[in-house]
Amino acid sequence: MFALFKKEISSFLSSLTGYLVMAVFLLVNGLFLWVFPTEFNVFDFGYANIDGLFIIAPYVFLFLVPAITMKSFSEEQKTGTIELLLTKPLTDLQIVMAKYLSGLVLVVFSLLFTLIYYISVYQLGLPVGNIDSGGVWGSYIGLLFLGASFVAIGIFSSAVTDNQILSFILAVLLSGFVYIGFDFITGLSWFGNADLLIKQLGISAHYASISRGVVDTRDVVYFLSLIVLFISMTRLTLASRKW
Repeated sequence: MFALFKKEISSFLSSLTGYLVMAVFLLVNGLFLWVFPTEFNVFDFGYANIDGLFIIAPYVFLFLVPAITMKSFSEEQKTGTIELLLTKPLTDLQIVMAKYLSGLVLVVFSLLFTLIYYISVYQLGLPVGNIDSGGVWGSYIGLLFLGASFVAIGIFSSAVTDNQILSFILAVLLSGFVYIGFDFITGLSWFGNADLLIKQLGISAHYASISRGVVDTRDVVYFLSLIVLFISMTRLTLASRKW
């Protein structure tokens, strides 16, 4: 499994894909935080915080993570190397986890580079350090869980088709629905007293909860359950090729 994981990481770093994803993530968020005259601009806002990063980043991840994962299994299926991969002394779960973890590593690296924004605002505060660090770290944890969930969804989307474009579109649609789709449904007020329960099925409610700086066990369990669900569905999709 570790050998396959290293191979996947190498394939990202030996091409422009990995570097491009991290560069685009930093650039888009940086433009909104420091350049564009929006409500997220640090200088215009007047307070030492980077809340804008945690509002913008999920939508950037919504497109970048599927771009990372779209070829994970789609390319293997299209080229026929999936059959060779399945003959290796690896279980289906180990194959899925190697692909998943390689995508997750890129997400983690992308987040690590954004720490420069936190350090900058920390130093710009008056006095220095006048920033809600607890809220920032809570938001980072929430963003990590969100990115990890998107990777799991992207891996599943890649496993169900041999077309990378379809994999990308499916991953964007699924991730978008799980992130904000339930909010739209509850906004229609179709389900009365069940609206709150339905809203809790979406990522947005749990991401917002963690972003307040309090890591609730219920939120952690939700994210882990979502990740396990899509990894299990991916493993089942691979196993179905042997039926």
